[in-house]
Amino acid sequence: MEIAKIFPGHMREALARDDWQEGLEEIRVRVGQPVEFFYDMGCKYLLRTETGSVFAGALPGEADRQESGMSMTDITEMLNYISNYSLYAYSEELKQGYITIEGGHRIGLAGSVARENGKISGLHHVAFLNIRIAHEKKGCAEEIMRFIRNGESVYNTLVLSEPGAGKTTLLRDCIRQLSEGTGDADGMKVCVVDERSEIAASHLGVPQNDLGPRTDVLDGCGKPEGMRMLLRAMSPQVIAVDELGGEEDFLAVEQALYSGSRVIGTIHAGSVRELSEKPFLQKWVEKRMFGRYIWIRRMADGRRCTQVFDAQMERLC
Repeated sequence: MEIAKIFPGHMREALARDDWQEGLEEIRVRVGQPVEFFYDMGCKYLLRTETGSVFAGALPGEADRQESGMSMTDITEMLNYISNYSLYAYSEELKQGYITIEGGHRIGLAGSVARENGKISGLHHVAFLNIRIAHEKKGCAEEIMRFIRNGESVYNTLVLSEPGAGKTTLLRDCIRQLSEGTGDADGMKVCVVDERSEIAASHLGVPQNDLGPRTDVLDGCGKPEGMRMLLRAMSPQVIAVDELGGEEDFLAVEQALYSGSRVIGTIHAGSVRELSEKPFLQKWVEKRMFGRYIWIRRMADGRRCTQVFDAQMERLC
């Protein structure tokens, strides 16, 4: 799906006219505020003028922000386009706060939470959208694959970074290359637990991203349950998971490791050394359960700096 098609009609002329998608990473839509476009080198804002909508490189003053602000009608129109006028068909996704659309783009939603029997049953009065642009950067893991490969197997690997530095993008290309095979190494059976549809970007169950020919995807399933299901049913050589966080996640990873599968996962961390300060990860570090730690840092100019460490936390590159 072309991203421009989910915006209100009055904005499409500007979106068709300007070259605004190059380097685009995220779009924020907020009621009462102009649409904000995040790029690898900064932000732009779509403002309404007497001659139509135009892009600006700086957030305008309060009066101009109000003039260019998105209305609830605008956001409702976008939701209709996003869901093909069948928002009710996405009820399960709404409980999780996001919808994945064709092309793999994930749209986070916020507003008023609806509850039933004390549990979140969905959202109504959606007033905020976060459109995360799907990026497939084939080959971005090329330089680190030699550190991940361990003969015919792979090292258990954790990819670390702060949010937005590119963990998922790197993980996705690692999956593809392991599935296809690299150099003299044969392809491996890789199973992916894609809880938020960010790795495979599945739309109606079909992955929109290329994860290789030997990859199986469990979409929309929690990581602990998903890892256990895959171990029982799919005989994975490698299990890939994104954004490990809770205690149950770590227990399921340990079960996978003790079952003979290799694990490649991502986790939020401010530095490699920070792993030793997290209670559950500290045990992994001390037992050297992971053979590789990959640290990604986003530089001020948007470039990514990648470093690889071994099980002893010694830097390899």
